[in-house]
Amino acid sequence: MVSLQLDGRTVVVTGAGQGQGAAEARMLVEAGARVIATDLALTMPAELAVSSSSAGALVYRQLDVSDASGWSELASWIESHGWQVDGLVNNAGITQRSRLLDASVADLQRVYEVNVAGSLLGIQALAPLMGSAASIVNVGSVAGLTAHYPVAYTASKWALRGLSQVAAMELGPRGIRINTVHPGFIETPMTASAKPEFRQATLAETPLGRTGSVEEVAGVVLFLLSPLSSFVTGAEIPVDGGQSGHGGAKSVSDAMR
Repeated sequence: MVSLQLDGRTVVVTGAGQGQGAAEARMLVEAGARVIATDLALTMPAELAVSSSSAGALVYRQLDVSDASGWSELASWIESHGWQVDGLVNNAGITQRSRLLDASVADLQRVYEVNVAGSLLGIQALAPLMGSAASIVNVGSVAGLTAHYPVAYTASKWALRGLSQVAAMELGPRGIRINTVHPGFIETPMTASAKPEFRQATLAETPLGRTGSVEEVAGVVLFLLSPLSSFVTGAEIPVDGGQSGHGGAKSVSDAMR
């Protein structure tokens, strides 16, 4: 019977030290996966603690996703354990909130190195360890579906969409699936620093009228890594309460009430 269970599968999650990444890692462990959680910290962050009764297992490795040598070392370490990689969640990301006329090339490059190049390096390093039926999930953003104002961050998430589509085409013949989830306003340490005006305006543009939780993103990631999505590749799934679906029409609709 096809299910969400990932018993015996090995999944790498980047940016797993807090927020969405930590929730994804914990949920995957609950589903039975062996999760290799990575982040910048030298030791396992407290937020990654999982119940001893969990179905799977979690190990932690320090990784800077923008460092090609770090990815190579991770791949060699996984191979030395005799593990096949069944899933990769490119969750690591940073933001930069400069507006169009204030942003520098350095701003774009810094965000790009993590949000786009980091995902490319992960795919390049771990795809050789994947067999047929492996799954890669790239974590985009509602910013990658809209003209969101932080130009460096938005440009990086649009670029990640292109990377994901090329990867789905190139790796499809090997049975490797690549899909993208696009979170909206999710309650995380990253969004906690947003101005109150940003929160209020975003909620006004969200048909469900609330922010999302990290578990709501993790649930979609789990689906895309599971056999239940075995014929899904190249898909882009917003997890945004409907924010990206109305093309700005909600503001007009609200004004006419």
